[in-house]
Amino acid sequence: MRRDHRPNWLRRLAKAVEAWRTRHFLYPQFENFGDGGHIARPQNINVYGRGISAGNNVHMAASATKNIWLTSWQWWETHGRIDISDCVLLTPGVRISSSVHVKIGRGTMLASNVYITDSDWHGTYDRTIEAGKVAPVELKENVWIGDSTIICKGVTIGENSIVGAGSVVVSDIPANVIAAGNPAIEVKALDPNAPRRTRMDYFANPAKLDADMEMLHRHMLKGNSVWGWIRALVAPRRGD
Repeated sequence: MRRDHRPNWLRRLAKAVEAWRTRHFLYPQFENFGDGGHIARPQNINVYGRGISAGNNVHMAASATKNIWLTSWQWWETHGRIDISDCVLLTPGVRISSSVHVKIGRGTMLASNVYITDSDWHGTYDRTIEAGKVAPVELKENVWIGDSTIICKGVTIGENSIVGAGSVVVSDIPANVIAAGNPAIEVKALDPNAPRRTRMDYFANPAKLDADMEMLHRHMLKGNSVWGWIRALVAPRRGD
């Protein structure tokens, strides 16, 4: 479909059902989940293990074909932990697996299919054990990770940095740079003093943001009817 044919009241009803499903089924899987969460398709967000937390205004957008996976593993003496800070964005296909600790800083954005892991998971010669190949991963504030990037154990990515799509990050990336490649290396420096807006700015006034989004949806769906929505589902026309 090129556009949403639902009347606005039906969109609001669907949103309310999704919010109930999020509160009832998804949030209890976390150790803590802050206020103002924006969750799309909670049925496609999978949370396994203890020690997984999320802050305020976190946005998780899964899709029907690409789940989000957050997994902490328990071994004999260690247990993984995933800390997702305020205003973080997780998009379809993101996977985070932790054996020790993965920390995602405020305002960080993870594009589709990003994979973050703090462990090798199997020994080189003994594939039945983890063999101690673990090290924490930390993404500092306002980091942007491109589509299908892999971030490996022991990596720290500095604030405001960007990692290009398809990169494999095996060593630290400093603050205020663009990095890319396999293995990822710095390709451009960013001006740390340049004006910038972050997701923290976007969520600075959540009540106004919600009101503005509601006004936008009312405008976009104006004139839609139930019968028009059903017709577009069962007998779509060119332009629908």
